[in-house]
Amino acid sequence: MSDSTPPSSGPAPVDYDPSTVYDKVTAAWRLLLGDELHYGVFEQGDEPLEVATGELTRRMIAAAGLEGPGGPGPGARVLDVGCGTGAPARRLATSYGVEVVGITTSPVGVDTARTLTERAGVRGVTFEQRDGTDNQLPDESFDLVWVMESSHLMRRRLELVSECARVLRPGGRLVLCDLLRWRDIPFAEVRARRDDFGMLREWFGDAHFESLSWYAEAAEENGFAVDVREDLTDLTLPTFDRWRANAVTHHDEVGELLGEDGRDAFVRSCDVLEAFWRDGTFGYGLLAATKAE
Repeated sequence: MSDSTPPSSGPAPVDYDPSTVYDKVTAAWRLLLGDELHYGVFEQGDEPLEVATGELTRRMIAAAGLEGPGGPGPGARVLDVGCGTGAPARRLATSYGVEVVGITTSPVGVDTARTLTERAGVRGVTFEQRDGTDNQLPDESFDLVWVMESSHLMRRRLELVSECARVLRPGGRLVLCDLLRWRDIPFAEVRARRDDFGMLREWFGDAHFESLSWYAEAAEENGFAVDVREDLTDLTLPTFDRWRANAVTHHDEVGELLGEDGRDAFVRSCDVLEAFWRDGTFGYGLLAATKAE
């Protein structure tokens, strides 16, 4: 299987660490992207961002089988890879009685998630600084692995999938959602849009997108049976409008955190991403699979 990725503005440093991106912008992102720090699914199109981000989490929950018969029940162990500020982890623990271990490479992310979880009085959730592609956790120690909008920042995505398989018990469930690549980008277009890719890399990290088929193939090669493959591109498109609106609502606060140039660059990066969504280059999808018994 080839490791086909969309280009950035140029080669990333060998020691590129996605945590540096999150550490730099976490406080600003909570104002711009909302507390859940991920895209929303807009079923009607006019929902508030917090409703739409909650809907994406709900779809992940449904795909994980948490609400259906035979799924992980109370007391099940969940690994949240790329846990962000811990909002999905808290929702899983409070709504379904599962034990969640959230991991991220960002120390700021860990501290933020712990603080918010303690403030909310949620139990059964812990956060640790670990690498999703080499997490050092015991074999077959989880019933569900949850990967929400983090794989595109991992250079070793095949290792991510194999680690998910390794730590899952037989019959365990993997659920993943993320930004996707829907077409290959010719080199001439890469050169023509070098500034656009550079802007995206600056504000959203050294992202490399795969297709939904790529993730399905990677899962199957690691012993998973894939049963959910959902294209959410159109339903996530209004996210960019909401992010731009937040940049206006929190104009002064974001300016203090990022600087005026940084705030304006974030808005332009939303324009760039929306254009890629609309022309069929990038999009969003969800996948779920079960590890063989």
